[in-house]
Amino acid sequence: MIRKHALTTTAAAAVLAFGLTACGDMDDSGTEENTETGSAEETEGTGMDEGMDEGTQAAGENFGPGCAEVPEDGDGSFEGMAQDPVATAASNNPLLSTLVTAVGEADLVDTLNSAEDITVFAPTNDAFDKIPEEDLNALLEDQEQLTEVLTYHVVEGEQAPDALEDGTFTSLQGDDVTTEGSGEEFTVNGNSKVVCGNVQTSNATVYLVDTVLMPS
Repeated sequence: MIRKHALTTTAAAAVLAFGLTACGDMDDSGTEENTETGSAEETEGTGMDEGMDEGTQAAGENFGPGCAEVPEDGDGSFEGMAQDPVATAASNNPLLSTLVTAVGEADLVDTLNSAEDITVFAPTNDAFDKIPEEDLNALLEDQEQLTEVLTYHVVEGEQAPDALEDGTFTSLQGDDVTTEGSGEEFTVNGNSKVVCGNVQTSNATVYLVDTVLMPS
């Protein structure tokens, strides 16, 4: 049973405060070396940085069978979505049109677009199609319930795929979301499969899922 809470206002305030700031400090070695050795180390250090950049790029690649349905170019492509905040990016992706309608009905467009460093488990149109039409229409007409369901799909921090291997994340709605899996196969809450993972927008990491998540 979906709990009813008046979350529209609180969700907006909470998501703006939502975020996970990651800071990384690189150690500077204080070892004394001659000029020749220092040059060699400097060169090696540059190579290491390049390797890290390549690794980051590899880690940022999209995966999953559903990715083949994402447009190859335009605003709804991976490259296009990366330029826009998450609600706007979703509105350009034909796989997420029902979700976009729901976000609009819940008045969460500005809230999601203004958030920083979040992860969104975005139900595809096929995910919403699993809900009986009568129940889906009733949900879309109940803003309080709809807000609760949608904010349950948003968790703090931009979570990389390796964080999903055995993850527990606090959702904006307040309940925990759990993930498990490895490689290119992940599930959310045990039964919702990631069909296209690691999609980047300007303020969020998005995982397209095949089942709508429901809070306890």
